[in-house]
Amino acid sequence: MKFNKLVLAMGMACGVMLAGCNDSEDSTSIDATNELQTFAPNGLLKANIRRTTYGVPHIQADNLESLAFGSGYAQAQDNLCVLADGFVKANSERSMYFGPHASIDFTTGMPTAEDNGNLISDFAYKALKIREKAEEKWPQLSENSRALVQGFTAGYNQYLADVAAGKETAEPFCGGQPWVKAIEPEDVVTYLFSIALLPGAANFLDLIFYANPGDAQEYLPRIVGPAPSSAQTAFIADMQSKLIARAGRITTPETNPRGMGSNGWGLGKDKTENGKGMVLGNPHFPHTGNLRFWQSHITIPGQLDMMGGSLVGMPGLVNIGFNKDLAWTHTFSTAEHFVMYNLEMVSGDRMQYLFDGQPMPITKETVSILVNGGPAGMLVAEKDIYTTPKGPMVEAPPSLAPFGWDDGGAFMIQDANMANTDVLDHWLAMNRATNKAEFQQAFKDFDGVIFNNTMYADKEGNTFYIDDSTVPGLSDAAVVVLRTSPDVKAARAQAGFTILPGNTSLFSFDGPTPYERAPKLERTDFVQNSNDSFWMTNPNEPLTYVSPMYGPEGNQLSLRTRMGLTLMEDAAGSDGKFSLEELEAAVLSNRSYLAELVGDELIAQCEAQGATPVVVSETLSKDVSAACAALKAWNGQQDNDSVGGALWREFAHQFSQSSMLTVGFDKTKPTSTPNTLATDGSALVALARAALNLEAAGFAVNAPLGDVQFVEKSLPDGTASGVRLPWPGTHNAEGGFNVFSTSLSGDDTLIPQHKYAPVMDVVSGKALASGLTQQGYQIRYGSSWMMAVSFTDEGPEARGILTYSQSSNILSPSFTDQSNLYSSSKSFRPLLFKEDDIAPAVVSTTELSLQK
Repeated sequence: MKFNKLVLAMGMACGVMLAGCNDSEDSTSIDATNELQTFAPNGLLKANIRRTTYGVPHIQADNLESLAFGSGYAQAQDNLCVLADGFVKANSERSMYFGPHASIDFTTGMPTAEDNGNLISDFAYKALKIREKAEEKWPQLSENSRALVQGFTAGYNQYLADVAAGKETAEPFCGGQPWVKAIEPEDVVTYLFSIALLPGAANFLDLIFYANPGDAQEYLPRIVGPAPSSAQTAFIADMQSKLIARAGRITTPETNPRGMGSNGWGLGKDKTENGKGMVLGNPHFPHTGNLRFWQSHITIPGQLDMMGGSLVGMPGLVNIGFNKDLAWTHTFSTAEHFVMYNLEMVSGDRMQYLFDGQPMPITKETVSILVNGGPAGMLVAEKDIYTTPKGPMVEAPPSLAPFGWDDGGAFMIQDANMANTDVLDHWLAMNRATNKAEFQQAFKDFDGVIFNNTMYADKEGNTFYIDDSTVPGLSDAAVVVLRTSPDVKAARAQAGFTILPGNTSLFSFDGPTPYERAPKLERTDFVQNSNDSFWMTNPNEPLTYVSPMYGPEGNQLSLRTRMGLTLMEDAAGSDGKFSLEELEAAVLSNRSYLAELVGDELIAQCEAQGATPVVVSETLSKDVSAACAALKAWNGQQDNDSVGGALWREFAHQFSQSSMLTVGFDKTKPTSTPNTLATDGSALVALARAALNLEAAGFAVNAPLGDVQFVEKSLPDGTASGVRLPWPGTHNAEGGFNVFSTSLSGDDTLIPQHKYAPVMDVVSGKALASGLTQQGYQIRYGSSWMMAVSFTDEGPEARGILTYSQSSNILSPSFTDQSNLYSSSKSFRPLLFKEDDIAPAVVSTTELSLQK
């Protein structure tokens, strides 16, 4: 199917604290109905930051602006380079500071891959107009949002001023660099707008960059200004030739990558030992970059008292955490947050399309960026971008099917998260909620939970699930077409996302899907999600007949979801009800669902095979008896001392559910099918190939996982630190729950990270899907901010860990401390929420003040 023909003709220490220091369980109760003090009185910002063990900041202030002031300062202390790079990217300034290529060797300053990634990013974000929209929307934000943004801006800038004055020491990688500079509130809003587009339009930067109505290479940037020197001419020619070459390599993006995930549980009164609620939060995110988590405890006495983890750059609020009354977590949703529209061109005019029979304009605009040409000097590059009133045009050149732009049609993308101004208000309302009704009201009032499922539990033992991520608000009639039209369903299956005709208002939308139509569930036992759709939030009450934009119904569950549901049933002890200790043990058990599904059958086939070699290919065979012995010795968990764990990892990546399980998926038995290992020898071939690959990397088949899987942080120049921590944890392919990966998916920062050359598969000659190198599995992604929260008569009791530690600053004592803890003990740590626990653990206190 060629999509451009798809046009349907359809009709702070208490001794120096601010007033109102927390006093343990007798602290001032929170009243979410009280009006918050937003801006600092008389323009005087004041915040107190007490850091406890592991560098956790407990930030107290008397108003939102001052609270965010403290948050901006503390975040800059811990993750300055991540923040600064995010502002540079969102403002289309990467090429100005780093040159046109995204892959840079920071020891030499030279590109390692001449990909023009920065150039494409800069121009694409110009086409998305996020800076322009931030400047437009900034004055229109709510008072609460403006207070948070202004305070965060002031805190970040105060930290830079203190670095300049010698009071603080910045990260070595970015300290003193010209791209680390004071910001304005509009910079923070632009950054927030860029994050909101990550699950949608930001996946199409290439297609936005290359979009143009002509048949020639009109997408190429032009250099403007005085006649170029010979060095500049050569630089321009090289840059353009590489852009032309890249055009032929563009592929359809994976807009909801399965790796970008999480696990989340909300346990109700029927599933806990004390009859109160519990929450398990286990987001799987990059360990570096703009999606890095950061822990904090934020307090405005009598108004707000919240602890948890947030993405770096969240101004003064908690994304996943708890207060004294309730807790919640998020997982990456299967929902779609944009629609790609197939436009019908006005005859003979590629700059107009038809909408309900009327011509609509496509706007051409010339924008420019600065490009650092190295020896060629600083250049001004300009380019034509093309937009519609609803979003940017996209094209895969050179008129590469399926997304062409010709006389027959073209494509544009409309993102429901574009200029989403609800983000801060939504999370603030959740942070302040004191019961289920107030928590749910946050979702009724706002649409700021940009790409997340939400799992909730409270002290009363209630649970609540909702996928109220920002989903295009299509009409009921359009949803029916999504469900029934063969053309629309086929286009979606081919592309991996929804493509709709753009010639009729039937499929248009002006805002997100309202709360009433979002999938949601309340239970007294549990709600859960491991990145499958809403459908199996609780197998006892499947959710059905929801818009396909939220994801599939009746679909085969991932092995990780099946592992999670298994843990829900068998990890709570003989009474079937969880304690806090059992909840922590469940997520850290590192069991493999695939092993529990087929392990015994595989070993039986192994024993029957004996020493007879298994034929892997025309030129390869392998005696698997040693591999079989390793699997028999394996404890079925992926811990540091798990002998044979690496072999199972490689086997899992060779395993195919569709061809190696004989009982197929049955949607009436979604938690137990497919199952039963095939007896045709294919599983033994997968095992033999796994053994050969592991040995080719230099590891024995019975190597303990901790000898193979490790975390090794990078030095500021991007080289290896040489300090490798053995790392317990599973992988998605194994049906693990507490999962990690070697992938850098989701981290597009320019902060240098070392990597090792992949081992090639013995059969295909391609890099192994497991990410195995001669050094082993270098972990870069996976379980990040983990927490287990239990409500008791004395308030919340919580344990958790930030696996990669609080700070990305190598000079900070919190650069590796939690990583060392996880590596050595595979355990959480107490989360210090009550004042009686905080005060003895304070290691530093900072009083901040600033007169605006």
